[in-house]
Amino acid sequence: MSVTEAMVAEPATQLAEALRDAITRLNRRVRQARPVGDLTVTQLSALTSLELAGALTPRELADVERVQPPTMTKIVAKLEDRGLVQRTPHPTDGRQVILSSTGLGREILGQFQRVRDEWLAARLAELTPEERDVLTQAAALLSRLARY
Repeated sequence: MSVTEAMVAEPATQLAEALRDAITRLNRRVRQARPVGDLTVTQLSALTSLELAGALTPRELADVERVQPPTMTKIVAKLEDRGLVQRTPHPTDGRQVILSSTGLGREILGQFQRVRDEWLAARLAELTPEERDVLTQAAALLSRLARY
């Protein structure tokens, strides 16, 4: 690595660390903004994954959530007991089922998203218009980075 490359890499590394830290803390704080209820973070994550994917087998959902299948079985059972997830027969493999969110599950997800959006909007309203402009640009850049 040349001296010039090293000079460019160092600020990029520092920026990477600062961004990762800020994004992690903001994400943690946004996740804490939640409506009253007993849905756990893990259950909410599984329900969100199902909503984003449309439908998954239990094994696919476990893989997406990076948990072991027995753990996912417990999570899905609790979501199913609450009427947030439904099972349908797999179209080609009679041994499997397909999981998808129900209307109630989508409604609950919407409530969580609204509460989180309201919390974040209130924090953004505390910023100056110039600061909000910077964050608008940053959001576009972060979205672009997320595609890589």
